[in-house]
Amino acid sequence: MAALMAAGFLFGAAPGGVTAAFAQQSPGYFIPPSARPAPQQRPTQRVAPRPAQVPAAEPVPGPGAEAEAPPPPLNVELPPSPPLPPLEKGVPPPAAVMGVLDVPQVLHASTAYQEVEKVIGARRQKLNEDAQAEQTSWRDLQQQLSNGRGNLSAEQVRTKEKDLQERITEAQRKFRDRNRIIQEAGQYALAQIDRALNQVVQQVALGRGMNLVLHRAQVALNMPEFDISDQVAAQLNKMLPSVIIPPDGVSVSAMKPGTNGLAAGVPPVGTPQQAEPAKAAAPGAPKSK
Repeated sequence: MAALMAAGFLFGAAPGGVTAAFAQQSPGYFIPPSARPAPQQRPTQRVAPRPAQVPAAEPVPGPGAEAEAPPPPLNVELPPSPPLPPLEKGVPPPAAVMGVLDVPQVLHASTAYQEVEKVIGARRQKLNEDAQAEQTSWRDLQQQLSNGRGNLSAEQVRTKEKDLQERITEAQRKFRDRNRIIQEAGQYALAQIDRALNQVVQQVALGRGMNLVLHRAQVALNMPEFDISDQVAAQLNKMLPSVIIPPDGVSVSAMKPGTNGLAAGVPPVGTPQQAEPAKAAAPGAPKSK
């Protein structure tokens, strides 16, 4: 189900992002050249070309410069086409027995997906609030420094400016790390749903004798009997009522395989131990739970 893993719709989007992501899918239509409206003839008007946006290494024509003429179309004869090798006649596919699946509907009914949306959304909201609070603190410190310049020596001003810049740089690094870890946690949880959804769709389709399942967004018209969304959602909730989400601030790489606990000796991200080099646990030392 590549459609589910394309669900970056969960991160950085408000609840209901699934529907918005799938709503962006719109069919394209082919219009024969003979049916296309003829372009309208417009009176010729000479306008000074605007500066072109090109890489800095290339010369940029200034206002009033003549635009360079486009290269003429390539009109050459191609080399002879290679012979098409013979192909053995294959076995024809079976008659299609189709089903229709609405992935957003299944996800909205999934208790596991609702849990991921709630938990990851709350972590992202907390990250945004912390970032805004930190930015406010920077502005206050900058204002204090600006107001107190008259009472400080040039060396003191430089020292305070350096300290503030170092604080900003370090805070930005921490926020980037937190954001990355939140993204990884969401992807880790969604991968569990994706795996289970694949298995459930195959199970339901085979149980109904279907050998071809289409996304509802790809179908213009279908009968309710073709739709397996409700059955898939119900079976998915039985198979996967919840998923493992890494603890807040914990990188996926620090997770024990198959559990929601930390690997031994690995502290949550953001703790003071994070800045220290990784050290092997002493023999007999108790393991973290």
